[in-house]
Amino acid sequence: MKNTIKNIAARALLVSAGAVFYTQSAWALLPIQHWTQDNGARVWLVESPAIPMVDVQVDFDAGARRDPAPQAGLAAAAALMASKGVTAGAPGEGALDENDLGEAWADLGASFEAGAERDGLAFSLRSLTEPDLLDRAARLAARQMGQPSYAAAVWQRERERWSASIKEADTRPGTVASKAFATAVYGGHSYGQRATGQTLANIQVADLQAFHARYLQACRARVSIVGALSREQAQQLVQTLLARLPAQQAGAAGCAPLPPVPEVPPLAAAAQQDVAFNSAQAHVLMGQPGIVRSDPDFLALLVGNHILGGGGFTSRLTHEVREQRGLSYSVGSSFSPGLHAGAFVAGLQTRPDQAAQAVQVTRDVLARFVADGPTEAELRAAKDNLIGGFALRIDSNRKLLANVVNIARNDLPLDYLEHWTDRVQALTVADIRAALQRKLQPERMVTVVVGGQP
Repeated sequence: MKNTIKNIAARALLVSAGAVFYTQSAWALLPIQHWTQDNGARVWLVESPAIPMVDVQVDFDAGARRDPAPQAGLAAAAALMASKGVTAGAPGEGALDENDLGEAWADLGASFEAGAERDGLAFSLRSLTEPDLLDRAARLAARQMGQPSYAAAVWQRERERWSASIKEADTRPGTVASKAFATAVYGGHSYGQRATGQTLANIQVADLQAFHARYLQACRARVSIVGALSREQAQQLVQTLLARLPAQQAGAAGCAPLPPVPEVPPLAAAAQQDVAFNSAQAHVLMGQPGIVRSDPDFLALLVGNHILGGGGFTSRLTHEVREQRGLSYSVGSSFSPGLHAGAFVAGLQTRPDQAAQAVQVTRDVLARFVADGPTEAELRAAKDNLIGGFALRIDSNRKLLANVVNIARNDLPLDYLEHWTDRVQALTVADIRAALQRKLQPERMVTVVVGGQP
């Protein structure tokens, strides 16, 4: 039986590789269906029948932004432990450790993962849609979501490994720079928190259990599905996946609302931190709080940043910092929008004796770009690149699922993908410049230099 399932899975993966070329042009037009289950869970479905597989992501508002500061890493710890064992369930369902779970998933030819980011904790399932296999995979996934064992000895082992990894990472200048930058940009906001050996030591099994009971309830789930399932089949799948979660508090009004998380405060003034570090390269990060993902300026800033520093060798920063002055091999910029204002950052590495010059050139480029915006030629090139590459954003079920998750998590319109290229094409130089000026303040950005020479 094991070999049969693995052979079926292998054939399906081969089919999926070929099916991409026949379906990618149509995927943007596939409708997204949306409904709310009786248990309060919200569901987004794209029926993609080209291959007999399904990809599912179950999201909860249980990310790092919910971590108490003394227990930074709590959400990630809860996700980590989901794969380390489950308790005994119904009669005939014994407890399973991590080795048992690994073997069970291999036998099914399916995969299941859990992870936590700043805005949410998510479980991901990929399976063939053959009814018996999918049902067994969904039931096993339900046990991992609803019945994690949180064994004390296993958590102690994983905590020690994690703490050692943090300690090793802290010996690298890039880690030092990113931590200092996060603290400077976010202040006391939870977006700036990072797990440490001490915050992990503050997390006990009881804390993991309490976190699970509070946040991982069916009525709080957002479920995104892409695959060869009908709506009726998707409804049954969601019901099975969420069946073993803690008792819900959903009623006519749904879940009791979670407490709001404060917004990221704006920066009051420019600041620079020069951190001594013995390294061959100075690491430079410059930026400020940016935007939330649902901000109407998102697409204008996406295109603007592509021109400024997100477009690789064609960007303004690369031209000025690398090509014109040879100050850095690579330099770039990015926005990281989320449920709160994620950071805008421009970053580079350079020789320590060139750090001051590189910082000044980067500041000048940023100030000019925000003041004047892009040229018409730069905007045309950026549009051609982004619109021309749009198909690559949705050329597999997993990529399409990521886009559906983005829509679900940020409450974007169901037809967001359908109108994406038209909205990008409609942007003008004035639109880009106005959006940049609304959101970026070069005169108030923070700068972190690790390893430079004062």
